[in-house]
Amino acid sequence: MSLAHELDYTPEIAAATAPFYERVKTVVPAMEWPVHAPRIAAIERLKRERNAVILAHNYQTPEIFHCVADMVGDSLALARKAAKSEADVIVLAGVHFMAETAKLLNPDKTVLIPDAAAGCSLAASITGADVARLKRAHPGVPVVTYVNTSAAVKAASDICCTSGNAVEVVNSLGVERVIFIPDEYLAKHVATQTSVEIISWRGHCEVHERFTGDEVAAYRQGHEGLDVLAHPECPPDVLAAADFVGSTARMVDYVRTKRPPRVLLLTECSMSDNVAAEISDVEFVRPCNLCPHMKRITLEKIRRSLETMGPTVEVPAAIAARARRAVERMIAVGR
Repeated sequence: MSLAHELDYTPEIAAATAPFYERVKTVVPAMEWPVHAPRIAAIERLKRERNAVILAHNYQTPEIFHCVADMVGDSLALARKAAKSEADVIVLAGVHFMAETAKLLNPDKTVLIPDAAAGCSLAASITGADVARLKRAHPGVPVVTYVNTSAAVKAASDICCTSGNAVEVVNSLGVERVIFIPDEYLAKHVATQTSVEIISWRGHCEVHERFTGDEVAAYRQGHEGLDVLAHPECPPDVLAAADFVGSTARMVDYVRTKRPPRVLLLTECSMSDNVAAEISDVEFVRPCNLCPHMKRITLEKIRRSLETMGPTVEVPAAIAARARRAVERMIAVGR
């Protein structure tokens, strides 16, 4: 079948993809489905042919997150799921550092990222050379590195963490001081949760740093009975104004268990769509701070990636061995 015909919205495609649309019908307009459905059908076929799985971060759009992804979650969940994958091919629907992490944990598998330019402002804020300078300035102090970093930075570190297990990782080291990189706001939040002294770096997420405490106050005035949930990459005044601070996984757990009538998720805006598709009895107030890097990943790019088996993600062996140890140490915490 030619590409032109494969991407036609035929009655057969409509029938085959109807169960997928049921998952997202509350957040994906019906008029958009004829564009998505043929690509979803093609991706499902290619996954079978390639023995591939798709890992999708919580910030992916609903047609990716709920329709073609085999495994979903935050950075920690994806790292753990990548380590257990039995597929020959892993497609990372997220940003480049996540695909690198999947490759570190699956060195013998093919790891694809649908757009190699899907980067991260945090990952770009620090280099391996920066870590070396920090270590010289603070000899003997262990380096805890947020997973939102390159493999080269992970390789220069002692252990990695995510926003979901950062405090646990810091406390697990049994030391008085740690270097915590690169997110300054996450470091400040961790410092409020532990007696360990935190030496931080001035990296910020370009999505989360745009939220403000004044913005939270304005949302509360306009929406009675609003529960405000904030990601710890947000500035301190935002965290102070929130009802709950936690990783994206913990935000989802909060909404699932507490079922607040109205909720505001202070994180990337596709997150609200993905949770709303699952939990229809909660009203989501949606501030739209998009991640331009996450939004580089589309159904069409996923389809093309599986068709061409590229772009592939590789990590030089010398870097991979050291970075893998830091990631594996993180995964072992809390087991």
